[in-house]
Amino acid sequence: MKTTATHDDRIANMTFKSVYPHYVTKVEKKGRTLDELHEVIEWLTGFDQKKLEELMEENVTFQTFFERATINPNAELIKGVICGYRVEEIENTLTQQVRYLDKLVDELAKGKKMEKILRKA
Repeated sequence: MKTTATHDDRIANMTFKSVYPHYVTKVEKKGRTLDELHEVIEWLTGFDQKKLEELMEENVTFQTFFERATINPNAELIKGVICGYRVEEIENTLTQQVRYLDKLVDELAKGKKMEKILRKA
């Protein structure tokens, strides 16, 4: 799916620190834990809680966040619609990676089992 350059730039320039509290609120409101959120983020990016704190302290953009990440090879198994876009069809790599994270957080908030979220057999 084609996104606009403006849309992609806006996502690239958002800071992880500005979005992270929304992830926390979303999952905790639905009865999930901060540890589960961190597990999901670490699965996708390789960043543990300490590294996440460092990145937020540095106030990195999503562009920098995902440039430094080691994306899980099973991330391509993330499918479905988030924010009106089918994640597997997004052509811009960075936008797709951000939407992967959004999709995982959404699945966590919706009560999916962790092994399903982490694409385990």
